[in-house]
Amino acid sequence: MKVLHIDANHPALIAGLKALGYENHEDYSSTKQEIMNKIGLYEGLILRSRFPIDAVFLKAAAHLKFIGRLGAGLENIDLAAAKKYGIFLAAAPEGNRNAVGEHSLSLLLALLNKIHTADRDVKKGVWDREGNRGVELDGQTVGIIGFGHMGQAFAKKLKGFNLEIIYHDLLTTVAIEGATQVPLKELQERATVLSLHLPQTSDTIGLVNSAFLNGFKNPIWLLNTGRGSSVVTEDLVTAIKNGKVLGAGLDVLEYEKSSFEGFLNSPQRPKALDFICQSDQVVLSPHVGGWTHESHEKLALTIVDKIALKFG
Repeated sequence: MKVLHIDANHPALIAGLKALGYENHEDYSSTKQEIMNKIGLYEGLILRSRFPIDAVFLKAAAHLKFIGRLGAGLENIDLAAAKKYGIFLAAAPEGNRNAVGEHSLSLLLALLNKIHTADRDVKKGVWDREGNRGVELDGQTVGIIGFGHMGQAFAKKLKGFNLEIIYHDLLTTVAIEGATQVPLKELQERATVLSLHLPQTSDTIGLVNSAFLNGFKNPIWLLNTGRGSSVVTEDLVTAIKNGKVLGAGLDVLEYEKSSFEGFLNSPQRPKALDFICQSDQVVLSPHVGGWTHESHEKLALTIVDKIALKFG
């Protein structure tokens, strides 16, 4: 059976599929239409986020048995169409959950301790100790929304600190020692730190808006290592300006394209994006929370394992 790879990944992926008896073909440059013209020749498709896989594409994939996506979510694939055509879908949240947990903690500690501004100041010859005075994580109440693989990984990283962990999730009821599941309203009443670990769905797009942020009793520190679409950036900027949000650590942004590139230099760049790129109250990273050297290989091996388990 033939597998088409349309995004480059760790060599362990091709090696693993070859060991299972698959013939690997790589095409990292053809257009979507060119890929669609030949997808009918393949039983497997491997991708990250090069382009969306819609119903028209899947209809052309007459022999496709599986799609492997090296990432946590499947939002760039038409799930209903895949189910209609009996195509097995494999994502790999197990492969980068540890990386996301560590990155979330890194963003939080950097934000609280003003590492970004302290580093900038010292390199400019400015020795501003008072201006870079930090806030301790000890004693905070961390509220996690989205308690799947990523949210649980972050909670485990927090367990070494003297703090309280509460979480809200519509689906997960997994019990983790030291973390308590609560209704959303209670989380908003108690949290001083909010960490988002949400997939992109119709329910999560634009979830964190002005009304949502104003529902918090305490001023909060906000982290987002899930999907940028969860946060309405203009409303976040307003909340930072009025003190409702003390600071934000963002690995993802609302303005990202599906390929995660290009939007920073767009001529239609929104004013809200300018603000968060310039604000000392915001720490940014380019959607790399789950993209460590180790997770690169783990993602590949996770997909191989899932295909092996499904098809033998």
